[in-house]
Amino acid sequence: MKVIKMRNNLIVKLLVAVAISFFVSVSVLVFLSQQFILHFYMKFLTEFSVAKYNFIMFFIYSIAITSFVICFLLLVHKKIKYLKLITESVQQIANGKLGLMIEARGKDELAQLAININDMSKELAGKFEHERRLESAKNELITNVSHDLRTPLTSIIGYLDLLRKGQYTSEQQLKGYLGTTYSKSKRLEYLINELFEYTKLSSPDVTLNLVEVDLTGLLEQLIGEYIPIAEKEQLQIHKTITEAKIPILFDIEKMVRVYENLLMNAINYSAKPSELRISCEADGAKAVIKVSNKVEHPPADDVSKLFERFFTGEKARTDKQGTGLGLAISKRIVELHHGMVAAEYEEGWITFIVEHPLQT
Repeated sequence: MKVIKMRNNLIVKLLVAVAISFFVSVSVLVFLSQQFILHFYMKFLTEFSVAKYNFIMFFIYSIAITSFVICFLLLVHKKIKYLKLITESVQQIANGKLGLMIEARGKDELAQLAININDMSKELAGKFEHERRLESAKNELITNVSHDLRTPLTSIIGYLDLLRKGQYTSEQQLKGYLGTTYSKSKRLEYLINELFEYTKLSSPDVTLNLVEVDLTGLLEQLIGEYIPIAEKEQLQIHKTITEAKIPILFDIEKMVRVYENLLMNAINYSAKPSELRISCEADGAKAVIKVSNKVEHPPADDVSKLFERFFTGEKARTDKQGTGLGLAISKRIVELHHGMVAAEYEEGWITFIVEHPLQT
């Protein structure tokens, strides 16, 4: 919130206006009293009754008071007009015109009030837009969940109906139906677990079990576990990992999931045969991990879309292997650790970059 340096205090301005108005009214009162005494009262002293005298004095004081009011209103007219503008603007904001800005005039309390209202209006507009995006995201989430869960569920119901009616001709066909039903059930379980995990991580009260870990040692161990999987897929892993220890404070279970997700993502969507490139180094006050794999086609026009909920490439939609939540979950976990994750595409290579603040 911006705080202006006040040159003129509003109460001082009002006191000055009162003083000037009082001086003017007293001057008017003195002037009229002198004129009355000199021109009327002294000449026609015997002709003036008490009633006439009182009436004339009341008239003189009324003019003096009126002059005070008029002078005061003239002096504070701009401030009153500005206060009316602020009042009307607040009413418009209350009626839903969020983001409305009021011009800050001068350097007094009214100007500060306008600035405070502007900050409030801007914050309310931001919160409203955030709520609108959340509502839109919730509707999108429901739509995509319904779509992704309906496919395996429909298959399970279909095969169970065939089994219930005994519509199979051999033991081998029966085993085939049972095998397909089981695989679809596991697929459904996996989708539900992914959705549950994402929902849990999106909660504002999610907690992390933070411990200090040597990042290079953890990556070496993980890569060693994935080398056989990569070789089976005709992929060679080339790693460039610093030998120095990199102390990082994070939740091991959650961060291991991030690295495993990036490795499996690279293995599943790499052009084959090819290679995977993995690097890790300390860069200033942060640790930078890169996982690169060669792809036949760009995964999206904008690779940042890969981190959006339920975004999957055509291949993933075709073979039903992707949920579109894996990278969104990974991004959320990294952000909970005050890190950053991004993706880059260049000349047939897609690179996922994870940055962690170093433990000092």
